[in-house]
Amino acid sequence: MRLSDASAAISKRWVRIAHSISAKLVLLLVAQMALVFGFLGYLNIRLQREQLEKSTLASAERLSDVIKRSASYYMLRNQRDGLYHIIREIANEPGMVRVRIINQQGRISFSSDPAEIGTFVNKRAEACYGCHSQAEPLTRLNRPDRFRTYRLASGHRVLGIINPIENSAECSSASCHVHPASMKVLGVLDTDLSLATADASVADATRRMVFYTLFAIAVISSLSVIFVWRVVNRPLKTLEKGTERLASGDLGFQLDVRSHDEIADLARSFNTMSRELKDAREEVTEWGRTLEERVRQKTEELNRAHEQMLRVEKMASIGKLAAIVAHEINNPLAGILTYAKLLKKQFAKESAGPCVEAMAALDLIESESRRCGEIVKNLLSFARASSMSIESADLNAVVDRCVRLVQHQLELQNIQLHLDLAEGLPRVRCDPAQIEQVILALVMNAIDAMPRGGNLSLRTWRSDNLQEVKIEVKDDGPGIPQEVLSQMFEPFFTTKERGHGLGLGLAISRMIVERHQGRIDVESEVGRGTVFTITLPQEGKAEQAQGCV
Repeated sequence: MRLSDASAAISKRWVRIAHSISAKLVLLLVAQMALVFGFLGYLNIRLQREQLEKSTLASAERLSDVIKRSASYYMLRNQRDGLYHIIREIANEPGMVRVRIINQQGRISFSSDPAEIGTFVNKRAEACYGCHSQAEPLTRLNRPDRFRTYRLASGHRVLGIINPIENSAECSSASCHVHPASMKVLGVLDTDLSLATADASVADATRRMVFYTLFAIAVISSLSVIFVWRVVNRPLKTLEKGTERLASGDLGFQLDVRSHDEIADLARSFNTMSRELKDAREEVTEWGRTLEERVRQKTEELNRAHEQMLRVEKMASIGKLAAIVAHEINNPLAGILTYAKLLKKQFAKESAGPCVEAMAALDLIESESRRCGEIVKNLLSFARASSMSIESADLNAVVDRCVRLVQHQLELQNIQLHLDLAEGLPRVRCDPAQIEQVILALVMNAIDAMPRGGNLSLRTWRSDNLQEVKIEVKDDGPGIPQEVLSQMFEPFFTTKERGHGLGLGLAISRMIVERHQGRIDVESEVGRGTVFTITLPQEGKAEQAQGCV
């Protein structure tokens, strides 16, 4: 099989699978499972993310309070070095990005990044906007407003916590840096924590959830495919094969039904239908047996009547001519031939010189009279439909007899004979003598077409439909023009020179073959030769052909 044919077959098979009920059911189940599992996975991931964010926020808030209390101790004692130290140490902990203290004016008083100490922050920035969004700064923030998230240049998310530093009684009464009691907020503690670990945990949980979801979908889809194949596809395939057997003529074919579902009910209905069709066919066959004999008898009568009508219509004119020739010409020709023979005998007794020319003239009269007699004989043979002696015959044996008859003529004309007779050729019911006459006529025409030698091929074989037997007569003579082929089988048409044929050989041959329910075909090409093919029904098929209405 060629690659293109294999690809087309595979493509056709996949198209058929894609349009099957089983594929649609599996696709529907897989789609539903994908939606359900995907939705559940999404909810699970979202809940895990929210839970992790809440836990992270709580931890960050506790850490900010711890830093605030630790820083308060050093601020009350105005121990800036201790405060710087604790801020730097805490900022060096894993997950910490930055720790800084911003006073009420927006100045960064302490920071884990020494470069920004003493600088001012924009009060409209995200870290300050929660309190300074109004003309009068807020002294207390709601808990959600204390948190913010942003991304670093590296792409990692950062959680920022704003923890206000209230003006407590200790601060307002301290001798080192007294703040008025009316000042509610002294500044804020801004703590930034990296969310990279939390995001990685969420991403890992997401990957695991996606993997588990896809794995569950794959497992359940496989189980669904197996289920659909066993419960739906296999019974439907069995039912489809049953319909194909039924369509091919195997009436009465029964399916093996083992389940009790709707498809099994359909299979039982199929079995019932198949049995009823088989019973109906048997009834029709039984009724047809009696009808067949009547039809055969009537067909034989019609064939005989049709054959007789065709022969009468086709040969009416030539029959009349043949009768006239037989009665009006044959007798005078016989008299002429008889007197020519008597004169030859008388002249033969005399040895005088002048009788030699007379003897030559009498020889010519005798030969021409005989030729006219042959013409009359051929006319009568063509006009009369002689009876056939039908028997079972081996066409190879008929061809062998023809070859023996013309073997000497082939050798004289230097014609090479090529025989290709098929072994085990089916027998044919025919009149062997008439079929031999047809083959001889075709062989003699081929010999006449090759006066200077050539190749003659005789071949027999069984046709592809296994109902006919063929005989081929092929020569490599000059060939026949196309405009002449249509007239080859017409009575009195000949391409031979005057006096070398009456033009009845092929017409009689076709008549004989057609009486045997066969046909004769001719193919020719100028310069390459001619091929005649005789086709006859093999034994047993001819009777069937005669019995058809």
